[in-house]
Amino acid sequence: MAPPLARIHDHCGGRRHTRQLRRLEPERGPAAEGGSLAQAVSLEGASYTVGGKDFDEQLVLCEIAVAALESVGADVTNQCNVGGTEAVRNALLGGEIDMYWGYTGTAWVTFFGQQPIQDRQQQYQAVKQGDMQENQIVWLAPTEFNNTYAFAVHEPKARELGLETLSDMAAHYNAGKPGRTCVESEYINRDDGLPGLQQTYDFRVPQDQLQVRQTGAIYQATSNPNDCLFGEVFTTDGRIPALNLRVLEDDRTYHPLYNAAIEIRKEAYDQNPDVARVFEPIAQALTDDVMLALNGRKSSENVPERRVARDWLQQEGFIGGQG
Repeated sequence: MAPPLARIHDHCGGRRHTRQLRRLEPERGPAAEGGSLAQAVSLEGASYTVGGKDFDEQLVLCEIAVAALESVGADVTNQCNVGGTEAVRNALLGGEIDMYWGYTGTAWVTFFGQQPIQDRQQQYQAVKQGDMQENQIVWLAPTEFNNTYAFAVHEPKARELGLETLSDMAAHYNAGKPGRTCVESEYINRDDGLPGLQQTYDFRVPQDQLQVRQTGAIYQATSNPNDCLFGEVFTTDGRIPALNLRVLEDDRTYHPLYNAAIEIRKEAYDQNPDVARVFEPIAQALTDDVMLALNGRKSSENVPERRVARDWLQQEGFIGGQG
């Protein structure tokens, strides 16, 4: 029987839009074999249900978690592709899943209603302490990569116009120069979106140069500067290198930090606290460049997320064999 249609939310680091899609069953296959993780940790006897959100980066991260836990002997139930942030977070708080990869900025701004903290470790510690106190949720080590908002320009056009930073974008408009800016619908009204960006950088996008588009469509449109000169993107999206886009430096550090980390229920964590040791080296290895490459294989090359995850884990020696 086909899974029912469900209304869910796409969400990447506090960003979401509502759409209809079918809940997809994760690809199944043999459990991952042991590698360097298994040499350091054993989770024999522990069992976990791993969830995840419904966009490409999350699908890959979820499969990384599944394979890593399998490789150290845990019994794993794969519930990747649960839905958007609300669906996955509620599943965690309700005990339907035991863990998923969350984002520090999402937790601090969306769950706790606080202003962003522009220091990676301080933001993580604030989220870690707050979620433990309020919800008995343990946050494991954060990733090196930061999947936050950004603006991109097609590389040849960026070189032609000398666009390297968001200050350059502001100067472009302040000088009265033409060029369309394309953003998603939520960003145009968010407190940490376009209004605050324009205030921080002291500029205004002319109304006739501002266009709202679907998130995915912005990337392709930005590869044609006559369509969108400046496109709102997410910094670890694999379409950025695939479409030869230049991400403009946020030189006034306006956008919140969205480092990923495993959120796990304390009850599940207490089965064996060594679960933290499984994810610590993985989080350290997941840099911006690595996540861009993994997302690119999924988004641009259409490689299944299970294969993307396990190829990388095997390449790094974290797991063995051909899981």
